[in-house]
Amino acid sequence: MADIDQASVIPNETSPPAVNATVAKFVATPEGTALAYGSLVFMALLPIFFGALRSVSCGKSKNSSDMPETITGRDAARFPIIASCTLFGLYLFFKIFSQEYINLLLSMYFFVLGILALSHTMSPFMNRIFPANIPIKQYQLLFTQGSGEAKEEIVNYEFDTKDLICLVISTVVGVWYILKKHWIANNLFGLAFALNGVELLHLNNVSTGCILLGGLFVYDVFWVFGTNVMVTVAKSFEAPIKLVFPQDLLEKGLGASQFAMLGLGDIVIPGIFIALLLRFDVSLKKETRTYFYTSFLAYIFGLGMTIWVMHTFKHAQPALLYLVPACIGFPVVVALLKGELTEMFR
Repeated sequence: MADIDQASVIPNETSPPAVNATVAKFVATPEGTALAYGSLVFMALLPIFFGALRSVSCGKSKNSSDMPETITGRDAARFPIIASCTLFGLYLFFKIFSQEYINLLLSMYFFVLGILALSHTMSPFMNRIFPANIPIKQYQLLFTQGSGEAKEEIVNYEFDTKDLICLVISTVVGVWYILKKHWIANNLFGLAFALNGVELLHLNNVSTGCILLGGLFVYDVFWVFGTNVMVTVAKSFEAPIKLVFPQDLLEKGLGASQFAMLGLGDIVIPGIFIALLLRFDVSLKKETRTYFYTSFLAYIFGLGMTIWVMHTFKHAQPALLYLVPACIGFPVVVALLKGELTEMFR
């Protein structure tokens, strides 16, 4: 997961500069706007829902690459500071150096990460549809350092034929993204990053989740409303760390170029909190998933509020401004009503 939250819902990307004339600003049709924002909301819900479900069982995996990374209270407190430094550093890079070369380096970096993330995302589906009559061969990628008793494992990755097929498909998507920068390829990688983030980043308790969301709430509001840094970086950063959907799709088809966008941080950060509440539901050993569905609906409400305010005031919005109170407030109210607040925070 990227350290920065390119998180504002932003109405449009900038148009190419005009030549000897002023180009009329693009105005989306109501149908195009509804389709774009409805699609963004739908795409945002997919990695949260399926990533949360996969987070329940990922800790049981024997493969070290599938083991979750636990976020502690100390990590949560430092995260907004690290994110701010990273965001401002990128802003300075884009101001000082050529945007073309920076994006070329970032594209190659995310090309490799995207292939691995998409391959990992596809793996469970491949296990279900892979023909039983095709033999499955096991492979192991092992890098060691030193010899004898001093030998130390650096990489030990086990995979099979199904994983290789996922890797080939993911590589095709990666090449498509590198060559065309098409918005569909961008979204495939973005969804894979988001799902992996929700699945593999685990909060150790609800208090840590509140610290993380609260800190990023301040971070998001400051960098969107207080400066132009986040909007500038989000529009300059050509990497699959945001979901995009064209507002002129109905007019131009797949060649559309005027995008609404949603940063992956606005999906992953609330998503790992929602996944934590699902694991809390499971720990209660009840048939219902009250807290998971409450927080899931709260996310839909918060994202809907973000889009409505942005569309009304025609200004990029820090989505966490609306998502954090909703995703924390709704489950806390439910826990109070059920008398389980102490158990939730314990």
